[in-house]
Amino acid sequence: MLKPVTAKNIPAANGRFAIVASIYNDRYVDAMVNEAHAELRASGGVNVIVVRVPGAFEIPLAAAELAKRSSPPLSAIICLGVILRGKTAHADLIGEAVTRALMELQIAQGVPVIHEVLLLKNEKQARERCLKGKYNRGREAAQTALAMAALLRALPPARKG
Repeated sequence: MLKPVTAKNIPAANGRFAIVASIYNDRYVDAMVNEAHAELRASGGVNVIVVRVPGAFEIPLAAAELAKRSSPPLSAIICLGVILRGKTAHADLIGEAVTRALMELQIAQGVPVIHEVLLLKNEKQARERCLKGKYNRGREAAQTALAMAALLRALPPARKG
């Protein structure tokens, strides 16, 4: 069931965020990027880096490099893309590979990686999830990034030794 995105008002606490988004299916992805960026700005005092890659398959590499190279470290990385199923298994293979890579990345790097690379049946689903503000998954991804950044800030420091 498609749930509307509601306002959360999570403060950014001067966090640094990255949005990695595919250019492929740009009509839908651009709408998610715009909503995510607006949500992060509305949270106050946020530094946002936007990186565009050719397609969904390239998102994990760009996210990994951002996680490794960013100084100071990023508070979270938001990954946005739209994969539309066709008549072959290609979309499913891409979706599965991206999902696995993003999960492994966040665990290895210790930075929240928000996965909103949508694997959808058709353009109707893309319009509902990307173009309608009430259901925009870019906004939802930004809220998740803000919540995870706040959670990690609140955790006790790592033990040494």
